[in-house]
Order: sequence, then structure tokens, then C-alpha cells
Amino acid sequence: MASPTETNPPDVKYVLMEIPAPYVLLVTIDLEKQMNSLPVDAVWEMDRVWKWFDNEPQLRVGIITGAGTTAFSAGMDLKERQSSQDDPLDTYQRNNSYPPSGFAGLTRRTGKKPIIAACNGHAHGGGFEIVLNSDIVLASPNANFKLPDVMRGTAALQGGLPRLCRTFGLQRAMWLALTAHTLTAQEALQWGLVQKIVPVANLVEEAVNVARLIARMSPDSVIISRAGVRQAWETSSVEHAANLILDAYLAKLALSDNASEGILAFREKRLPKWVPSKL
Repeated sequence: MASPTETNPPDVKYVLMEIPAPYVLLVTIDLEKQMNSLPVDAVWEMDRVWKWFDNEPQLRVGIITGAGTTAFSAGMDLKERQSSQDDPLDTYQRNNSYPPSGFAGLTRRTGKKPIIAACNGHAHGGGFEIVLNSDIVLASPNANFKLPDVMRGTAALQGGLPRLCRTFGLQRAMWLALTAHTLTAQEALQWGLVQKIVPVANLVEEAVNVARLIARMSPDSVIISRAGVRQAWETSSVEHAANLILDAYLAKLALSDNASEGILAFREKRLPKWVPSKL
């Protein structure tokens, strides 16, 4: 990756990394022949990628997509799991040794910068869990979403089940979790998971356009606004969530260079010149 970043990106084997627009990181799961399913080593690789993204001053918005036009991600690499079935304990340990950020470094990620999912096909199992914890979701018409675990004797234990309920409510979450219903792109749009359906040929381009729009905003404000929305999603009390964000960010925002620049640019009727966030 030819990088205008200040720090060196991690070495990667399972994903492709590009900077298609200023301040935007595009990560493509490069396992098309395997329906973009991820072995354990790929999960840890992506954890390193997203940690680097959060800490890199010249990056503000991330995009995750899959190679090809068939699958966003089919979840875990079942062949890897089956290969060690002769030793159930080894199977358990290997497939439960994900980082704290979860599957693909995303399903339990908190982070500080927004991630856009450009869902280009099947998002099943862990792939659906990635989408459920993404900040914005765009999908191609052939995209669909499914938790097939009840059909396999497994369970979506990387954050998907509680996020399913937070996103859809009790009964819809139960429908998806207990019946392995395949949610179409159109249903996902109607249910509020997907913000826009885009032809697969234009999907990444549209995701980059959305990322470019966000990247033009104050990087401090984007981080805090995202944190505020997520805090409400994670917290039962709206007032408690509001107080947590106020306590964590009010002073930092008020004293930030970008807050001063934003007000000054407004007065001078010009575009602001943002600096990397120090949050």
C-alpha cells in the first residue's frame, strides 16, 4: 500500500489495504475462493489493522468489504475448524482465541473512528456480526444476512446476539437467531440495518463517497459524535449515556484546535482546515 500515513501499516496476508481518498482506509477481505471466510490468523491480522487505523493520525474513516461480488464474509473458516476435530480441546481453544475486538477485529470493537461496511454479497455468521457492529452499512442488491449457527450446533458468540437485539428489538432478533432466517438486502433496508442499496459495481465507490464526506468533518467532532451515539446504544439510560460523554469529552472538545478552527472558519466564511485529532 503506497501510504501517505505517518506510521507504517502492519504486514498483511489475508486482506488488501488501500487509501482511495484522503483520510480513508479501504480494507478488502481477500479470500474470495473461500467466500471470504476467515481463519483465526486472519482475525488477528485484522485486529492489528484496525488498531493501526485508530492510532494513525492521517486516517479518519474505515471501509470494510469483501473481494468479488458474491460474499462479504461467510464467517469463520469451517474447514480450519473441521481439520482439528480429532482433538476437541484444540478445536475449542483455537476457535475461541479471538482478540478482545472479536471476529475480524470488528464484531466487539469499540475503537474511536467510524467503520463503513460495504456489503457486497452474503454476510453470514461472523460476516453478519461484522455488519451488526459497523457504524454505517451499504449493501449491494444481492447482499443477504444470516446467522446459520442453530443449523450447525454453534452460536454467534462474538457480539452478534446482543447487537442483534439492540438493532432490531426482541422479536425480530429472535426470528433471526432462532430460525436462521436469511434477511435480504431489501428487508435489511426496511428494518434499518442498511442505509442504502447500491449496484455491486458501484458499491465501493459509493462507500468511498460516504467516507469522503465524513472525512471532511472535524475529526474530533466525528470521534465524539460516534462515541455519543454508541454510548446510548450500549447504555440503558439516555441520561447516563449523555453524562458519560460530557464527562469524557466536553473539556477536550472545548479546548481543541479543531473547535477553534471550525468557529473561525464559519466567521471567515471559508472551509475549515482541520488538524489530526488528539483525542
